[in-house]
Amino acid sequence: MRLLKSLFDNNRQWAERSLARDPEFFHRLSEQQAPEFLWIGCSDSRVPANEIIGLQPGEVFVHRNVANIVHPADINCLSVLQYAVDVLQVRHVMVVGHYGCGGVKAVLEDEPHGLIDHWLSPVRELRRRNEAELARLPDLRARWQRLCEWNVIAQTSAVAQSVILRRAWAQFRPVAVHGWIYDLRDGRLRDLDVTVASEKEAEELRDRAPHAGVGAG
Repeated sequence: MRLLKSLFDNNRQWAERSLARDPEFFHRLSEQQAPEFLWIGCSDSRVPANEIIGLQPGEVFVHRNVANIVHPADINCLSVLQYAVDVLQVRHVMVVGHYGCGGVKAVLEDEPHGLIDHWLSPVRELRRRNEAELARLPDLRARWQRLCEWNVIAQTSAVAQSVILRRAWAQFRPVAVHGWIYDLRDGRLRDLDVTVASEKEAEELRDRAPHAGVGAG
């Protein structure tokens, strides 16, 4: 249907349910947002940020792209990061990937996929630089899962190396960067144990992270 009436019906019902539960819900949302969290995640429709972590609208600032990449040429992602850290003053930046990521799988397939191949170049470089270790894994699924994890770690390091986070830490602002991965099979998040909250910890992560050859500006 041209106007997608079913979606408008869903929206009306959702708004009515929200008001029935909390008459002040939309009044609060209309005020200035003050989230403590920035979620940098994948565009995959199966990974809805605030639902996974049990937060309401207004409680998490969100940026999503294919394969949750933090690229130094992506002014969109860096603008979101800068606004979240400098203006909203979030306390936590979560880089969240997921097992079964189609973008990561495309890198493993070695087949042309069009424009997305350019976007995925940091993940392809990550694969290339760690090809020997990937080859030791038993099958494609194991390599896929490992590359999903490495990509999260690499992008977490890219956030931590950014001028935005370095400036915040130099000004003694309390903000931490976390790397998590979500499992579609059970709905659970896994902490990849790469949390950083200072320049020193950012350097330590860069030294031990799988090297992707890129970093955030």
